[in-house]
Amino acid sequence: MMNILVVEDEKAQQEILKGFLRKKGYNVVGFSCGEKALEYIKKEDVNLVISDLRLPGISGMELLKSVKEVKPEVDFIMVTAYGTVENAVEAMKNGAYDYLLKPINLEELLVKIKKIEEKKKLEEEIQDLKEELEKYPDIVAESAEMKKVLSLALKVAPTPTTVLLTGESGTGKEVLARFIHKESRRRGRFVAVSCAAIPETLLEAELFGYEKGAFTGAAREKPGKFELANGGTIFLDEIGDMPFSLQVKLLRVLQEKEVERIGAISPRKVDVRIIAATNRNLEEKVRMGEFREDLFYRLNVFHIHIPPLRERPRDILPLAELFLRKYSLELSKKIKDFSPGAKRILVSYRWPGNVRELENVVERACVLCDSEFIERKHIMIGFKEEKELLKLEDVEREHIKRVMEMVNWNITKGAEILGIHRNTLSKKIKEYFGRH
Repeated sequence: MMNILVVEDEKAQQEILKGFLRKKGYNVVGFSCGEKALEYIKKEDVNLVISDLRLPGISGMELLKSVKEVKPEVDFIMVTAYGTVENAVEAMKNGAYDYLLKPINLEELLVKIKKIEEKKKLEEEIQDLKEELEKYPDIVAESAEMKKVLSLALKVAPTPTTVLLTGESGTGKEVLARFIHKESRRRGRFVAVSCAAIPETLLEAELFGYEKGAFTGAAREKPGKFELANGGTIFLDEIGDMPFSLQVKLLRVLQEKEVERIGAISPRKVDVRIIAATNRNLEEKVRMGEFREDLFYRLNVFHIHIPPLRERPRDILPLAELFLRKYSLELSKKIKDFSPGAKRILVSYRWPGNVRELENVVERACVLCDSEFIERKHIMIGFKEEKELLKLEDVEREHIKRVMEMVNWNITKGAEILGIHRNTLSKKIKEYFGRH
């Protein structure tokens, strides 16, 4: 429960606020002046300060600035009388979460506190996620979209639940599957199988194994991938391409937890966690009679969709930098970074091949680069003609939006990537998006 500090020199008003908040279950302490409140904040655990703007001694504005210096994580709601709204706006610029006008509407105050609680919970989840990601340097999640994906992955990882990963080709489904396996309690192997890469005539033997003499050429017994993954995880990539004839055998594994080798008399029990992935629309394949409906529901217990790279532009440069470090090391080169021009090329491209295409482009650039910085000339991207012809203004608006979302609307960083003056960028943002 949140610890709230109320700073109000009007005793009656202070008691009303404390009484109301305590009834709602919060821990509340009150002070009549900013100096004593500040000393308390320095020593005790405080989550939220609700302070009047006008106080004896230091003002609420001075208290806000001091609190943000000593404990920037503490949220602050400024209370002000009518006619001093300008001061309230100034308070928000100085770091206040919000402000309230007198007389205080207690229900409005409660709504703001609930929003702060939700914000703090989200911040804690993000911090936990950052700490988790430090264990996996090959995982990049700067965008809100990928943070959500990894949050779901962390929730399902410790369970035995079957997971279905969907997303376009090259979005990183196997990387996420390995992440889930590492975060699980399973100590067995991670075994990956591409259902599309293995011919139909061989896929059954690969997955389920065979006994000696089961067919011509079976000189000895061979365990299948499910047995090799016993106690661990099997990753069935491109599950939508699995032959219809094998889908019933996979369904049996999911239902009975057992596999039957080709030529075997009896099945074998297996303890395997299944993670399946596809870039196909399985529901559409079910409607067309190409995929078993019962198998689909068995696989689609916990669904995670990985968005394409073009929908999470904030991940482009961090991913490119990750691949730069990887291939610079592999090629024994001392490449430090991408030039601003190279960065502009990377963030402006739509990456139809997603993360896999980006990695290939960066690897090729590292091979070509003989200096400390990868330049535009090293970025070999096969730009394709757009199906829709857009106005120049629309192209510019869309590109500025992608770049600004990637840098979290930081004018200085955005201007650097776009190669224009920050004042020019500010004017365009105001013109296109109505924001300052």
